[in-house]
Amino acid sequence: MVHQTHPWNDSGLSARLHLADEDATLAAGGLLAAALPRRLTILLRGDLGAGKTTLTRGLLRGLGFSGRVKSPTYTLVEPYKDSRISVYHFDFYRFTHAEEFLEAGLDEYFEGDGIRLVEWPDRAHPYLPAADLEVLLHVAPSGGRELALRALSSEGQTCLDDFIARTANWPPASPTA
Repeated sequence: MVHQTHPWNDSGLSARLHLADEDATLAAGGLLAAALPRRLTILLRGDLGAGKTTLTRGLLRGLGFSGRVKSPTYTLVEPYKDSRISVYHFDFYRFTHAEEFLEAGLDEYFEGDGIRLVEWPDRAHPYLPAADLEVLLHVAPSGGRELALRALSSEGQTCLDDFIARTANWPPASPTA
């Protein structure tokens, strides 16, 4: 088992996984989908090309969404309502000032049920509501990606605990040709 649970920045427990390739990133997103409640805000952190949108694609596939999944870099938000849960994928990379979050009326998406996946959340600070789970992705020096999840609320902790239980057989089996 590659999964480890340990303190992350001394502020709580986290789950860490090595994602060998795109298929593993999609599989991790599927495991996260299975652990989701009906309402959760997830911060997606990582450099450009770290795999945030790929993880989101895996999450949406895990919820049963079969349509196209694209980065909301230019649209700011991509809603997905064909899955069992409404999912809103945000990308604030292009914000030049945090007030754009309010000016665009994006705060309304954070009311009621739904999953909110937020890329580049610092660019909407201090207006972005409190998050439940933080996901960090980065390119691993040895190849692939490193994924770390940290709970930021009790709902996030429940989701993290469920995700950890689902990673008991990690890494996933490689697809056969």
